[in-house]
Amino acid sequence: MNSQLRSSQWHFTDDVDEFLARGRDFLHSRPDLYTVHLTVTEQLRRRGPRAYGGDPPFLGVLTRGDGGVAATLLHTPPYALNVTRLAAGEAETLAERLLALGHPVSGICADGATAEAFAAAWERRTGVPGKLHELQRLYRLAELTPPLPTPEGRARAAEASDRDLLIRWYEGFVADAGLRAGGDAGGWADFRLSYGGVTLWETPDGTPVSLAGLTPVVAGQVRVAPVYTPPELRGRGYAGAVTAEVSRAARAAGAAEVLLFTDLANPTSNALYQRIGYREVADWAVYEFGA
Repeated sequence: MNSQLRSSQWHFTDDVDEFLARGRDFLHSRPDLYTVHLTVTEQLRRRGPRAYGGDPPFLGVLTRGDGGVAATLLHTPPYALNVTRLAAGEAETLAERLLALGHPVSGICADGATAEAFAAAWERRTGVPGKLHELQRLYRLAELTPPLPTPEGRARAAEASDRDLLIRWYEGFVADAGLRAGGDAGGWADFRLSYGGVTLWETPDGTPVSLAGLTPVVAGQVRVAPVYTPPELRGRGYAGAVTAEVSRAARAAGAAEVLLFTDLANPTSNALYQRIGYREVADWAVYEFGA
């Protein structure tokens, strides 16, 4: 173990303000790579500590001997532990610390090397193997190229009268994506409606057919999430049209980085986002334990 690793120290808390006091400059240094930590902590600040479920958040900052920040961590059960890039030795130390604290970990989401190193360390200490659940890719908007042909209809901001629709479609998105739902769909809809965070594509007769969400702006970045079209309406260009529109609107509102994640197992969505101007930033891996 090198001297730098020996002098590194994890600081854990459930207080978002304390976490950001230590980690803000680190997170703002690469708002694209740290988009999840930035957007999740912003929602915790706005919606309260149980925005993602019944348990309070578990947050961590890894500091070096010189006081600089090497990594950050967030965990909002039932979602996987989410960690920024760690060296192999740092992943080992993290597994040790979490086990010593008795903190339960059902999965990890991180860059591929970090996730693999942590999963191996966790299995060595617990006997519970990590199973690769998903490979994700983070994209950044470069030059927006609206899809052609554009389907008939228009984009509009979702309104309070759309609340029931947003709840149904959010639940459909969670089910289709195989996610562990945190919090309730009604709370998600209310929060997104509070700042205009959902755009709908509707047909000429006013029927909504697809949606794209947008996170609040933090450190100049926003993330498109989720994008959902009901199964019976897919293949007609609605998702591409609404995604292009929210991307354009985010740029027009001054966002420096417009980002989105895809599941690499879905070639259709990956090809779509690249066609409209999104370019690869980095890949992530999600491992599950005991699933």
